[in-house]
Amino acid sequence: MSAQPRVDSADRELRSVLCPAGNKLQQKQPVKKPLSDNAKGLTFTAKKTPLSPTILRRNGVSMNASYSSEASSSCESSPLSIASSSSGKRALRRNGSNSSSTLRRNLMEERDDCFSDGRRRCAWITPKSDQCYIAFHDEEWGVPVHDDKKLFELLSLSGALAELSWKDILSKRQSFREVFMDFDPVAISELTNKKITSPDSLLSEQKLRSILENANQVRKIIVKFGSFNKYIWNFVNHKPTQSRFRYQRQVPAKTSKAELISKDLVRRGFRSVSPTVIYSFMQTAGLTNDHLTSCFRHHECISKDEA
Repeated sequence: MSAQPRVDSADRELRSVLCPAGNKLQQKQPVKKPLSDNAKGLTFTAKKTPLSPTILRRNGVSMNASYSSEASSSCESSPLSIASSSSGKRALRRNGSNSSSTLRRNLMEERDDCFSDGRRRCAWITPKSDQCYIAFHDEEWGVPVHDDKKLFELLSLSGALAELSWKDILSKRQSFREVFMDFDPVAISELTNKKITSPDSLLSEQKLRSILENANQVRKIIVKFGSFNKYIWNFVNHKPTQSRFRYQRQVPAKTSKAELISKDLVRRGFRSVSPTVIYSFMQTAGLTNDHLTSCFRHHECISKDEA
């Protein structure tokens, strides 16, 4: 019965090392009452025994590490805190490569959930976007267009992106239609620069002249191919390209197909038809479906194409 309390005191001493507040308990232990050399040896042996192989392996600490009585009084040198810090560093290294993409996905999902109708949209549309911009995305962008006037309108508006944003273009769309006679290429081709009046400085003079010149070229294409619709849709075999982009960063600014169309239009005398302008036109006119796969319009535009 007399030996049992001494074993308990040793157990308490071991628990004071491994528990979260163990170092504070251990600070009370340094030598305040004189101990004999034999007693010191017994105390040292009691500390060393539990910290060898089993406990050290459990906490991920090298068996070659040495722990002095001074080191054991600090939180950083305890086996528990060392194991925790090393495991934390491993976790950071393991998760570091995926942190940016995970954060981007989370932000994307949070933004999509903010729409009052509960539907997800492309990343360039947010709940704070203008209603005309949201309607443009929901009702027009990516829908296949086969009307010559509408195709020429979208080609002209895509060219205007060099000077205006889609938001500004859509807000002034009615003015564009009034100035350019509902984008009738035959009617516009009969106009001259002097007959064009651009209220509110819609576009620069250079852009206005390019629209007039492009109307002349569209008229020639209609005569040769029967319609501008037949000419432009022939580049994609009269079937929209169905992209399957998950993230907005995957959507290109131009493609080899856009470069091919641009090159042919320039050869025919068109102006302001760079590959980036043409690809924007292809997206808007539905020659390519670039709605993100998470966007509700992606599947709807596929259904319109199949119909």
